[in-house]
Order: sequence, then structure tokens, then C-alpha cells
Amino acid sequence: MQPTEWILLDTETTGFHAPVYAVELAAQRMRGWEPTGEPFRRLLNQNQEIPPAAARVHGYTREILERDGEPAAAVYQAFADYVGGRPLVAFNLEYDLDAVLLPEWRRLGIAAIGQRGFCALRLAQRLLDPVPAGNCKLQTLRQYYRLPERGAHTALGDVQTVADLCAQVLRPLAEQRGLTTWEQLMAFTAEEWYPSRIAFGKHKGRLVEEARHDAQLRDWLEWLAGSTTPRNAAMGEWYLRQLSDLEQAETPVLVLGQSLATAPAQSQAAAKATSPGGLVLYVNPKLERLRELVSAARSRLAQFEVELAREKSRVEATQAALFQQLRGHYQRRDRLRLVVEYRRRFVDLLVKGGEEEAERAETEFAAAQAESEADYEATAQAVAGRKALSESEAEELGQLWKKLVKLYHPDRFAHEPEKLATYERLTAAINHAKDTGDVALMRDIANDPHGFIARQGWADLDFREEAELGKMSNLLETLELEIFAVLEALNQLRGSADYELTCLAEREPGLLAGVAKAQASALGEESQKLATEAAELAEEIAGLTGTAPSRIV
Repeated sequence: MQPTEWILLDTETTGFHAPVYAVELAAQRMRGWEPTGEPFRRLLNQNQEIPPAAARVHGYTREILERDGEPAAAVYQAFADYVGGRPLVAFNLEYDLDAVLLPEWRRLGIAAIGQRGFCALRLAQRLLDPVPAGNCKLQTLRQYYRLPERGAHTALGDVQTVADLCAQVLRPLAEQRGLTTWEQLMAFTAEEWYPSRIAFGKHKGRLVEEARHDAQLRDWLEWLAGSTTPRNAAMGEWYLRQLSDLEQAETPVLVLGQSLATAPAQSQAAAKATSPGGLVLYVNPKLERLRELVSAARSRLAQFEVELAREKSRVEATQAALFQQLRGHYQRRDRLRLVVEYRRRFVDLLVKGGEEEAERAETEFAAAQAESEADYEATAQAVAGRKALSESEAEELGQLWKKLVKLYHPDRFAHEPEKLATYERLTAAINHAKDTGDVALMRDIANDPHGFIARQGWADLDFREEAELGKMSNLLETLELEIFAVLEALNQLRGSADYELTCLAEREPGLLAGVAKAQASALGEESQKLATEAAELAEEIAGLTGTAPSRIV
């Protein structure tokens, strides 16, 4: 790979529906696996409206592009000069090149620039299979492998993230497979391939290699191979060929990113190791490798749990401060909403069923009002004193999670109902402590889980490390799925309006008071409209019954 020069590119666009217009184009010259020279980045002004959904992702509006963008023809001329005749690679080549750039060049009458390279997403999918991060979204991989933050959802930021991924993650795996030249990488990414973890149907989530010992899964693959749909049949036939190769291999092993690969020939049973006392021990290399992967997965899960807890504490502290300033306004609005809702119901029941039926609305209103007031009081108690985690608290939380993740093994007690009940209660206690920021409870559980369980009167659990290959494989899989779930929660939180407000409020200390004032004004207007409607309904009820509503006030 070292002498080969190629171009890593990315685009931000007006969306996925044709015609698609590029609004940002970024690229980086690469030599082998490393960036070389300065990157390329341009904004394009194509005089097109930017759909709100696309603008929310990359932040570009028509006004920004009219101000900072350049004519498309000028951008592509500069891009052609930057590329020369080098091959083009993108994280999603079928989109960036085939759906965006090639149609745009044809529309503008521009000759195709560069030559087609490989898809970095397909390379990542193959080398990382089964993907430990849960999926191959670029930002998920960046977080999972702790790559630098480069500016998500900007073309240049994504190009830099892919370059980091190539250098730090994909290169070692490619070289481990003997993929050391450009030609080998091109051939590798062009080969027929399907994920080793089934992504659909009744066996969704299972590894295909399990069909070696599971007749139902093998029957399903054979059914797939016999499908009348050519694509499904090709997939099933490919899986069956992989199983056949695996069964004929001398020593099948599980290697991260290479589930259906085989190790170099070694002893049939185990690898030899010598103890300090001189005894020759036999160590199952597959089990030892799994233990290393489980340990790494636990460490990664702990890191992400702490990161999620810290980010949530920031958002919750901001929301708590906002709630304290706006509680009265929200409470008045919600009281009026209830009045309007139940006065409408009163009128409806009165007209259809008479006064006795209408009295139900008054009784229901009283219960709903009491419930609403209780909810506000509970919320006020929950947010009282809520603050973001300090550096020392976050550090302690990290240490505690490293201990707590060692207790994580949902499948271990599946066939022991009493112990499973204990595990579920323990997990619930940990989650409650995490969600409420109860560091003291987390400390109590982490430092002495057996003592905590005993004090609750629950059945004791055995947290010693597994010694069976199958159970360790299941543990690794569940850990990877949990990591993915935490990453998804973290990404969802960071994409929320509440998180954006938190970041803005931290940068501008006076911002929150201004937001509260604006929201108070909006709530006041809404409350006024509700009060007017409530008064009109009161008049209507008085006209129908001869008296004003007694309890719906």
C-alpha cells in the first residue's frame, strides 16, 4: 500500500432524493494508509433550497451557501486539480460517487474526475466482521475505537475520521490478512461477501457459524440457498460454502473481525505453556483469546457507561435549573389544560347522558388534578440539588463501573430461576443507582456485591470467570450488544435539543435565563388562551344547567 496514492473523499448534500446536490466537498490525499499534504474542502453554492432535515444534519442553509459557497464548476475544477488521476475512495462510495458526484458531473457537463477506488465502508464491514460496535456507522466506530473527534456530519470532519479509522483500526486487520497492496484491497472489497451475523428473519443476530451445531439454522440456510430470488439464493449458497470451508479447517478459531477465518495450523487440542514451577500446562488458545476480548469489551463498556452518565448529568442539571425557573408557569398551564379538557367532557356527557353522567367528569377531574400536582411535587424533589458530575465524581464513577461490568452476564443464570431473579434485581439496583446519580449505592454494590446481595436476602451468585468456550462466546456477544446499546443512547442524547441547549448554556452563562424568559412568555400566552376557553366553557355549562361548574374550576 505504501507507494500508492489515492483520494479519500466525502460529501454533504441536499438529501437522499434525486436530484441530489452537493453542498460541501472534502478530500484528503493518502499515501498508503496515511494522509499526505493538505486536505481539500469547498462549500458549493448551487442556488438550491436545503431541506430542513438535511440542514439539521450538516448545518448548512441556502443563506450560508450563498454567502460562503462557490459556483459548482469552479469547485470541481479545483477538485480535479487536487485529485489528478488518483483513485477515489469514500466511506460510502455508492452514495458519494455514484449517487452524488457522477450524476452532478454529468448534469454540469464535467468529465469524470479521478478513477474508481474501493468503498471504505465495505472494507470496514469485512475486516471488523462481526462488528463489535454493533453497526458500521462512522460515528459509532469513532466512539467505539476512541478515535479523535473531528466534527461529525461535516465532509472534512468525516474524511479525517475515516483516515483515523484506516490508520489505527483497519490497517492492522488488513495486514493480518496479508492485504498489503492496493490491488489486494481492491480485489478484497470487490469479492462476494455477506455478514457473519444474520441481520434479518427468525435467526436475526445469530452467527452463521452456529449452523455447524444447529440443525434448524442449517436448514434455514439451505432453504435460503434454494430460494427463487437470485440474491437470496446467492447469499445462502455463499454461507453454506463458508460453513463447508470452516468444517474442513484443521483448527477453527474466533478472531475479532474474522469469525469465519481459520488460524494457522497448530496442535489439535491446545497450546503449551510452562508454569513457574516447571509443570507443562495446556491452555486452550481460543478460550484465552476470548478472555482477552471479554476483558477489553468490559473495559470499553465501562468507559461508555461513564461517558453516558456524565453527559446525562450535564443535561439533567440544565433541565433541573430550567424547571425550577418555569415550574409555576408550567403548573398554571397544565391546570388550565385539565379544566378545559374536563369541561369539554362535562358538556359532552351532559348532552348525551344527562346530569348524572356529567357528574363523572367532575370526579375524574379531581383525581386527575391531584395526580398532576403529585407529579410536579415528585419532579421537584427529584431535581432538587441536581448538578453535573464533578471531575472527581466522574473519576470515581469510572473506577466503580470497571468493577460493576464484571458482574454483567445476562445469560449465565438463564436456567436457574432463583439466581436469575437475584441477577435481575441486582441489575435493576445498579440501573436505578446510575439513573439517579446514587454514587454511594454504586460504591456499595461494586465494592462488595456478595455482601449487598446478602443484605437484601437474595440468593447468592457466582461471579467467577467462565471456563467454557461457548459461554465465553455468548458473554462476548452480549457485551458487544450492550456496548452498541449504550453508544446508541449516547448518540441519541447528543443529537437531542436538550443536549444542544446544555452545551450553549455552558458556553454562555446568561443564556438559560433568556431561554426561561422566552418559554415563560410562550407559556403565558398559551395559558391565557386556555383561560379564555375555560371561561367560555363555563358560560356554556351555566347556560345548560343553570349553575356554574362546581369542582371543575
